[in-house]
Amino acid sequence: MIKKFERRLGLGSVISISLGSMLGSGIFVLPGVAFDLTGPSLYLAYFFAALCILPAAVSKSELATAMPTSGGTYVYLERTFGPLAGTVAGLGLYLSLLLKAAFALVGFGAYLELLANVPIQMTAMGLLGLIIALNIFGVGKASSFVAVIVFTSVASLLGLSVFATLDIQPQNFTPFLTQGNVGLISATALVFVAFAGVTKVAAIAEEIKDPGYNLPRGILFSLVLVTVIYSGVTFVMIGNLSPQELSGNLRPVFSLAEKVGGSNIGIIAAVISILTMTSMANAGILAASRFPFAMSRDNLLPPIFGKIDAKFLTPIWSIVASGLIVGAAIVLMDVEKIVKLASAFMIIIYMIENIAVIVLREMRVQWYQPTYKSFAYPGLQLFGIATSVVLLFAMGAIVPLAILTVSVPGVILYLMFSRKRTDRRGVLGIRGPRKDLVEDLASTHRVADLTFEEDASVVVAMFGNERSPEVLSEMGVALADGNKLEVVHLTEIPEQTDLDDIEDESVQIRSIRRRVNHMSQRQNANVEFDPIVSHDIMKSVSDISQRLHCAWFVMEWGGKTRGALTLHNPIGWLRDHLSCHLMTFTDKGVRYFKKILVIVQTRKSNELLLRTADHLARVHEAEITLSTYTPQDGDKEINDWQKELLEGMKKRSQHAVDTLIVTGKNEWEAYSRATDEFDLVIIESERIKSPYKRFFGGSTYDKLMEHSVCSVVSVQPSTPHLKDRSLRAKFSKK
Repeated sequence: MIKKFERRLGLGSVISISLGSMLGSGIFVLPGVAFDLTGPSLYLAYFFAALCILPAAVSKSELATAMPTSGGTYVYLERTFGPLAGTVAGLGLYLSLLLKAAFALVGFGAYLELLANVPIQMTAMGLLGLIIALNIFGVGKASSFVAVIVFTSVASLLGLSVFATLDIQPQNFTPFLTQGNVGLISATALVFVAFAGVTKVAAIAEEIKDPGYNLPRGILFSLVLVTVIYSGVTFVMIGNLSPQELSGNLRPVFSLAEKVGGSNIGIIAAVISILTMTSMANAGILAASRFPFAMSRDNLLPPIFGKIDAKFLTPIWSIVASGLIVGAAIVLMDVEKIVKLASAFMIIIYMIENIAVIVLREMRVQWYQPTYKSFAYPGLQLFGIATSVVLLFAMGAIVPLAILTVSVPGVILYLMFSRKRTDRRGVLGIRGPRKDLVEDLASTHRVADLTFEEDASVVVAMFGNERSPEVLSEMGVALADGNKLEVVHLTEIPEQTDLDDIEDESVQIRSIRRRVNHMSQRQNANVEFDPIVSHDIMKSVSDISQRLHCAWFVMEWGGKTRGALTLHNPIGWLRDHLSCHLMTFTDKGVRYFKKILVIVQTRKSNELLLRTADHLARVHEAEITLSTYTPQDGDKEINDWQKELLEGMKKRSQHAVDTLIVTGKNEWEAYSRATDEFDLVIIESERIKSPYKRFFGGSTYDKLMEHSVCSVVSVQPSTPHLKDRSLRAKFSKK
């Protein structure tokens, strides 16, 4: 059975499909519906709506280049938030696209009335049948048809606007805000649906050539062009038509063309309007039909929707189902309700897309490697989220109705059908708190997929972005103290990717293997290297630490990157639930550790800290300096007590040790200044309970790590409440 589409759509097709999804009822019908909400300021509503959509367009461009597959937003949200959220969001976006297609077909009927005395609903249903057939025959044929119509429509609207500017009546713009600022916001929310098609093309990313290049450029170019068209045409429309002529008018472009050029020009405009809305409805059904297809491939819908016809290479049953829903909307719903529901759906989905980009970046998902990255991150996404919330409040009671319309069927579908057929968690499910891992960590025996020949005293984990694997491995050798060291390279892949598809080692892994092996031979150490591919990186880390009965888990951590919001590390929540000690190494490029600074915490025992420093000093033949901090104007008694503390630790050390009391107004700044005299700083990690401090503030170690001029090691003792304490004591008995 054929399971993949052929990539045959270029940049021109992306732009034409994107424009074709927008140009239609959004300008040929909607201005007359939205005018009553805000009056002559309507053109500003279109402009503000475009600004609100810009973050989502940029975010979706990034998401699409990271996951260039059919299904678009459904795929992004399902992989980020899990199958339940994916099912609900997929249905929501699916229905919003179909509602807009229904709106376009209603507009088609309204304009066709000018040319022939035909019933609107019957005509719309007939055109719907033609569009379904066109989509079944193939996306290539559909895209060629759309490209011609889009070019004709854009040229006609721009030409009409230029001629219409000569007859603008300034009095038509007063009063400017007929319903005040609230009316302008409400109109902005209503016309939101006019821009919905800007990212529809991402749903057919699997059929686009070089999606990393063509998708973002096509989406952003389409958004800029359609914003100019919407705002410009609406401006001249208001300037030429009186409020009475424009209010409630379902054929505003015809009215404008007739007033500017007479009845013949009006008829030409009507024909172009009909063809444009036909292409819009076609693009809507084209993009929407890929949602059931993608959901079926992920076992969230029956298999019939995921079948691709061998002859036409299109998902026939998904297209037919989409057409039936559009037909039901045409028959059962009025124009204004269709518009409001579609807009509400789109605002919610676009808001969640912005959230998805933040989640994927901040969770540092290894497989998330977009070829296009959003500019002004994360400010642009936060702006998009905030404006979406404002617009949803402005829409009023229709928002809860839209949420219930999608969430209730989506939850029922998931519970009754999808949940039994998928075990995926999504990024949040994997990286968030894990009840299943708590149970695993507390057990004395469990079955895991990972097998190793023998136990290892220390595990060094690499996640693919280490600055120097050799230095990290040497840290592990020092802690192992002659015992076995296990070096694992963890590659995280999306849950939808079959592990069997990843067969050959990458060039990067082969290089790391060679360097680690060379290091082990040079130091005559017992080191084993194993690459591991995993859907669930946290479970793999948990399995490894327990299967090998290790005393230490070592990893590199570069800290908070520029433009990031949080300090989330690759193993996230699990760092506080490991059954072994955790060492986190921040590499600042120092290759020889001859002077080690140990930061002593006055409220802790510091025994593990001291033993760690002794091991590293012995391997690197380094000097140790024990240090505490006291405020610049600190109490003398406290200072004396700190000296006694350092002297006591000095006696327990196995090496010659110096002492240093660092003073200053700020602890981490004082230590940062002191790091220029050392090659390595060792500090015990803090367990931060405050969510705010964890995600935005960070610990003293996080701040020291960011500003230190030398490498930094954080030592975190094993979690005290875990059941198997004997394993954690293994290192302490050495």
